[in-house]
This record gives sequence, structure tokens and C-alpha cells, in this order.
Amino acid sequence: MGKALIIGAGGVASVCIHKCCQNSDVFEEICIASRTKSKCDSLKAKLDGGKTKISTAQVNADNVDELIALINEFKPDVVINLALPYQDLTIMDACLATKVNYVDTPTMNPSTPLNLNTNGSGLIVKDLKKQVLPHFSAAASIPVLRAFSVPMR
Repeated sequence: MGKALIIGAGGVASVCIHKCCQNSDVFEEICIASRTKSKCDSLKAKLDGGKTKISTAQVNADNVDELIALINEFKPDVVINLALPYQDLTIMDACLATKVNYVDTPTMNPSTPLNLNTNGSGLIVKDLKKQVLPHFSAAASIPVLRAFSVPMR
């Protein structure tokens, strides 16, 4: 049914990738991308052989043009951003430019109330809404989205 580009290869990404593979009816194909491709390849080796087709890629999440190229090459239905918090805006920019759905995890300080303008993403979120692109920012801090299934086009 759908394709997901998962950016990040750390602990949270590992759990997300495992869950995506367990839901192969929703996530038929995933691409794991990170600055360190060997981490992506290691995750793929652990999970290969199931119903979900897995590929890997190296990407610099600080480089919008590189992200756009990867998104255009893989053509995902959704980008799941599990990279470092300071890379949120470049990944959002790439999703906006390619009109791809976007999901990320919380990046704010726990003592800071949920406010999409705290890191500058508020303007990008307004652009996403103008283009009617589904996006979940700070998905893990919204209880109903903790175990979400992203609707595919």
C-alpha cells in the first residue's frame, strides 16, 4: 500500500523500523536513510526477509537539495523524521518542496509547552497547511498518535 522514507538510524528509528516491518500491509516498502549508511545496512540486515521491502541510503539531513534528491528518487508516501532535532527544518523544507507527507517526534525541551513556533517550524507548518499536506510534528507527544498508522494516498 505505501512507502516510507525513515530518516535516522538510532534507537528510536530502530523501534520505528521494526514496527513498520510488522505492519507490512501499510508499509510495503521502506528506505532507511542516515548520514552513516552502515547503521542503515545493519538495521536492514536484521529485518530483511519479511514482507516489507527494505532499502538503505546515505543522506546529509542538513542539506535540503540532497534530501529532495533522495525523496524524488525513492518517491515515498511519507517521510518519518527520526534524525537530530536541529535537522527538522531542512527535512520539513524538503517535504514541502516535494509535496510529501511528514511525521516527526518531539524536539522541544520538556519544560516548554507544545508550540510549533519554538524552533521556527511554524512558518513551514503554515506552508504545509496551504498545500494541504498531512504533517504530524511532535507526534510522540500526542497520545493518540503514539501508535498511529499513517494514511497513504
